[in-house]
Amino acid sequence: MDLLPFNDFRIGTGSVIEDFSTINNGVGHVVIGAHSLIGMSNVVIGPVTIGDNVIMAQHVVVSGLNHNYTDPALPISRQGVSVKAVVIEDDCWIGANAVITSGVTVGKHSVVAAGSVVTRDVPPFSVVAGNPARPVKRFDTGSGTWLRL
Repeated sequence: MDLLPFNDFRIGTGSVIEDFSTINNGVGHVVIGAHSLIGMSNVVIGPVTIGDNVIMAQHVVVSGLNHNYTDPALPISRQGVSVKAVVIEDDCWIGANAVITSGVTVGKHSVVAAGSVVTRDVPPFSVVAGNPARPVKRFDTGSGTWLRL
């Protein structure tokens, strides 16, 4: 746990952070809802909000932090950072080795396939896969079935 006193860290009832994970609130709040699982060796860098009943498999990276790179004459390490909140809504499953980048919202009841790199918002009730992640399925409430895209 890499937690600093000037930003919030909250974890809901029944939630678990497994071994070898890093939680860092240095540049933004980290809030984890109830009954969520942060799997082994995950990295969560705020600002990040994780909803209720979220499952994150192993080696997932979720980061609201990004390094700036505007001047090629300067080392990147001296160009500062930007932050945009990541939101993972309720009842999502994030597969092993997925990466969720700053500013992304993963809509409720969605799945991010293993190994995916999520650079855009994920609609609710959908499955995304790939690098960059793209929708491959969505739940059709009218028919009550999953539709391949």
